[in-house]
Amino acid sequence: MLDVSSLFTDGAVLCRDKEIRIFGMADSGSTVSVLLENASGQTLAEGVATAENGHFLVCLPPQKAQIGCRLRMMDGKNAVTAEDVAIGEVYLAGGQSNMELELRNADEGPEEIARTHDPMIRFFNVPRKAYESPEQQKALRETRWKAAAPENSGYNSAVAFFFAKKMREKYPDVAIGIIGCYWGGTSVTCWMDEETLEACGEGKRYLDEYAAKSGGKTMAEYLQEEEVFTRTLNDWNGRVAAYKEVHPGCAWQEVEKACGACPWNPPAGPGSPYRPAGLFSAMLKQVCPIGLTAVLFYQGEEDTGRTEHYDILMTAMIGLWREALQDKELPFLFVQLPMWLDFGASDTFRWPLTRLAQAKVRDSVAHTGMICLLDQGEYGNIHPTCKRPVGERLAELAGAMLHGKGEVSPRVRLVSKTLDTIEVHLTQPVTTRDGKAPALMEIAGEDGVLVPAEAEIRDDMIILRSEKVKHPEKARYAWTDWSDRVNVFGLNGLPLEPFWV
Repeated sequence: MLDVSSLFTDGAVLCRDKEIRIFGMADSGSTVSVLLENASGQTLAEGVATAENGHFLVCLPPQKAQIGCRLRMMDGKNAVTAEDVAIGEVYLAGGQSNMELELRNADEGPEEIARTHDPMIRFFNVPRKAYESPEQQKALRETRWKAAAPENSGYNSAVAFFFAKKMREKYPDVAIGIIGCYWGGTSVTCWMDEETLEACGEGKRYLDEYAAKSGGKTMAEYLQEEEVFTRTLNDWNGRVAAYKEVHPGCAWQEVEKACGACPWNPPAGPGSPYRPAGLFSAMLKQVCPIGLTAVLFYQGEEDTGRTEHYDILMTAMIGLWREALQDKELPFLFVQLPMWLDFGASDTFRWPLTRLAQAKVRDSVAHTGMICLLDQGEYGNIHPTCKRPVGERLAELAGAMLHGKGEVSPRVRLVSKTLDTIEVHLTQPVTTRDGKAPALMEIAGEDGVLVPAEAEIRDDMIILRSEKVKHPEKARYAWTDWSDRVNVFGLNGLPLEPFWV
């Protein structure tokens, strides 16, 4: 038996300049050999490994970017060949619904789908299966890489698509491979294993709370409840799609008024994608230890109201993924949550708390980067359909982190105090887009009471003061779930990151 992972089939993209790992299943004790050839049929690399416990892993030395390669994989009895293999940059796009949102549902999506035909952009979407099963394994075996083309681009992540397109513009000779591994509505804990969650108090709390919610339900009981939920949700999605077809461009508030609120109440149980530790095993581990250029991650909405320690969980998740992917310095590029507040809701101040937790991860964990979306939220809609800025900002971040050239948001560099002001020094000059004074700025004195501040920009510095605070000690910016008053931007057009210093 030689069952090579479907990651290594026709059209595969292998990661350049890193160890290339080819893996799959084979009879224990059998010798598996792998040959990598270039477009001219010359051998680039070869390797062998002995299968253990039904699995094999062959490691090949790093290679430069190129296309038209061939992989030959043999175990002495069976042979598998993959044609049209590219060596380029490979990114895993992970997270929840804002990473999952498909190109066909994004602004500019239909136009992009119709005109995009780029064989150098290729997608491999991990099957959305919530638990390991024969059906899941069958779906994995049948999954294939697909080049960006009108017939398939619409079903890929919009964020990942716009990222890949921008990367192709920046580096036209390099193929871009995207491995989609996401599920809407999932907590960060869904993408971690039980051992890692048990090792930190916050993770164990999630496990315990879910166990209580699940109530010892059997798989059969869970599947019965899931069937009812799925039918109800699909009916609602059908009504929404029909309404939007008749009313293109309508506001989300109109959709909910006509179709009702989303019946989002998924059952808890052993087969749920929303259970802690579930999708790490069912989805992420199925592509490990593939060689990656970096991870793109857009998640956090599900955890805003559930933890004040998102940074602890995300830091643990990054460590776990790096271990599973056998890359201790694997770059993580993630998205800071934008502005959002539901229609008629009161500000919870949970979203700015999560934004600062995300920034803390960027500042404390090596080889991580974060983009700011403070200007990209949509009131009443937690799933903004304007995804081009997200993908393109991630591409700029990738350029900055991986290639030494790319635009990033201004952020706080240091803070100094005078008698009656706080001077916030930034990483680059800023200005206000509307010509008005900087909005959403606050300061506090020794009593810690924050009040609105008068703000003055001087190149790469913002000077804050208030008549109510004689000796300011603290300053913060954009401490709100939602505001449409974001107006401070770098000269490169990217928004100032929120801060509390």
